[in-house]
Amino acid sequence: MKIETEKKTVNKSAEELYNFLGDVKNFEKLMPENISKFEVLGEEKFLFALKGMPEIVLKMKEKQPHDKIVLGAASDKLPFTLTADINSLEENKSEAKLTFEGEFNAMMGMMIKGPITNFINTLTNNMDKAV
Repeated sequence: MKIETEKKTVNKSAEELYNFLGDVKNFEKLMPENISKFEVLGEEKFLFALKGMPEIVLKMKEKQPHDKIVLGAASDKLPFTLTADINSLEENKSEAKLTFEGEFNAMMGMMIKGPITNFINTLTNNMDKAV
């Protein structure tokens, strides 16, 4: 399953946006209002939960300076990645797109597609306010 957000323009340089997303504690600022738990578990790992959903632990998997950040599930039970692609537009303007990719059975895919789509859209939409 692959879900992509629309590109979001942010009034920060690609480097500033990359540095913001590269610090896992900043993801709390991007979370939707229905978050019930957020906890930093280390420099490259955090846990979060949305109301009515199980806790999810994400950890930093890959960093390509100023272009890309890949977070992945810390558990192998539900393997997925969340990738932020960053493009520089101008000196103080960049755009970002989030991509969620995971392998799920058809039933699980149907159940999570809507909530995951809403979740990553909220993360993207909150970028220009939070950074």
